[in-house]
Amino acid sequence: MQIENTFEVPQSVEETWAFFQDIPGVAACLPGANLDRQVGPNEYEGTVTIALGPVRMDFAGRAEIVERDDATKTIVVRANGADKKGRGQAAMDIKARLEPAGAGTRVHLGQDLQLAGAAAQYGRGMVTDVNRVLVEDFVESMKATLAGEAPGAKSRSAGGLIIGLRAMWMALKRVAARFFLPYDPARV
Repeated sequence: MQIENTFEVPQSVEETWAFFQDIPGVAACLPGANLDRQVGPNEYEGTVTIALGPVRMDFAGRAEIVERDDATKTIVVRANGADKKGRGQAAMDIKARLEPAGAGTRVHLGQDLQLAGAAAQYGRGMVTDVNRVLVEDFVESMKATLAGEAPGAKSRSAGGLIIGLRAMWMALKRVAARFFLPYDPARV
């Protein structure tokens, strides 16, 4: 499943690029993620915990930088893991590309997500909505970290009632838009 996000941060491209070179620091900005062991020059191991309602999954896995282009300010990280209780697997290629945006930086974030097992039981819409909530939290934590205001979101877990409710609200808005907005074939 391909998921695309674009956002801006007030820091320069060079400052933002430096941030993306610290993969454990980047992971610390994602709720529930913790890369705490470097196992190679560009490889890290750690955990990701996601809870949505009664389902809690604790993934143990690995992240590896598979591409880094200083000229185009593009980095690709391949992450994969398995639930510690054997209930599912996840794999994701994450591509970040930076470009100037005024005095700041525009970040294009592409994710190619593959789920198997219990994690795959949720529909594409729900997975996309939960991903959007997590990316919003990541962006806020990244901005705070870049500004020197917070150490990241390492201690927060990804899940619980709040993320579920935020994702449900997004789904309800999407459904309501289909019924109450004028017909537009591009939205179908």
